This record gives sequence, C-alpha cells and structure tokens, in this order.
Amino acid sequence: MKNKQLLSFFILAWFGLFSCTGNSSDEEQQSTDEVSDEGTDFINRLDVALAEKEKWTTHWSEYLGGFSAIDFELASEDSLDQYEMPEKNPIGDDDPLAPYQIPHPGGNGVVDIYSYKIETQDDEGNPYLNPDSEVVWYKADGMKKRLLFIGPSGLFEEAMWLNENELLIMGFFQEEAGARPMIWLLDMETLRMRQYSLDEASDSYPVNSYLDLKIKPLSLD
Repeated sequence: MKNKQLLSFFILAWFGLFSCTGNSSDEEQQSTDEVSDEGTDFINRLDVALAEKEKWTTHWSEYLGGFSAIDFELASEDSLDQYEMPEKNPIGDDDPLAPYQIPHPGGNGVVDIYSYKIETQDDEGNPYLNPDSEVVWYKADGMKKRLLFIGPSGLFEEAMWLNENELLIMGFFQEEAGARPMIWLLDMETLRMRQYSLDEASDSYPVNSYLDLKIKPLSLD
C-alpha cells in the first residue's frame, strides 16, 4: 500500500513539474512573439517615416548607399525627463525658422530642433552653429519641455510626429568609425525613449551638410 502511495506521489510530482515547465515555455514564447511583433511594427512605421523624409534619406545615401528601416538596430532605452518650465515659443510667425518647427498633431504646441543649434548665417548663407543641439517641445499651455540634448558628438537633423504621443527624430552620432545615422523614438505617454543606430557609419560625412542643405535657402538676418 505504501509503495502504491509513493508511486502515485512521484507520478503527480512529475506531471506537476512538466506542467510548470510547459507553462513557463508558453509564457516565454508569448513574450518573444510580442517583442517580435513590436519590432516588426516599428520597422514598418520607420519605413514610412524614411519615405516621408526622403531628402534626409537621399542625402545620407550619398555617403552610405541605400538603406531602409530594417538596417537600424535598437541601441538603448531610457526614460524621458518629466521636468517642464514656463517658457513660450520664442519663434514668431514671421521668423524664418517658424516653418521648420513641427506642430503637434493634436494642437499641443510645436517641437523645435533647429533654433538652439542655429544662431545666424554668414554672407554666403551658411549657418553659424552652436556645438550642442537640443529637441524642445513648446506646449500650448506655455510650458517648455526639453526632450533631448546632444553635445558636439552628434546632431538632430529631422523630426516628425508619428501620432499624438510619439515623436521620431533623425540625426547622427559621431563615432570613431565615422558619422552613424541614428533614430530616436520618444513616447510622451509612457515617457520612454528608444534609440536606434544604423549598422553602417561614414568616415566622409560632412557633419553640417544636411543643415547647410536645408537651412541655406533661408535668410536669418
């Protein structure tokens, strides 16, 4: 009798262990599938963004050859600073940089990636640039929120809202291998930032060339 009870105990324990292992595997597979779906969704949306910002993509292709969203890899994730300060948008409607601010799709102010970087222009139309760059959000309630800041090792070149909560920024980091195109995806709802890097870098990319291309037609005097 005792032997039968002992045998039954081991059988139940074995099936219990197998069941737990199976559940764990199912949960891991579900998690992997969710990450895969999320990655595919980002690639699809980034391809649309790269097509919309064709000037930026074409400009970089001159130095790296053609590339697409699938060539970008997730480099890091971080949280966004929640700090805001009272400051209204200093760029008036008649300012030459006004058309280059990015309106929020829901009417909540504008994002600015150029006015901190660009001070003025020389006689030939080339912009004088600060060494640092920032991405700021001038909100409709009169508050300013700094979203990103970068020193001389990089530059923010383009930006666009994907929807009311997500802002996508295009630019580059200057590394030992050269200038590497980067994508920053900012989620204003979750206050998370994801940074993606291209799998190639250019050692011949003129660091201010895209701003020269985009800003040179303006008169900042």
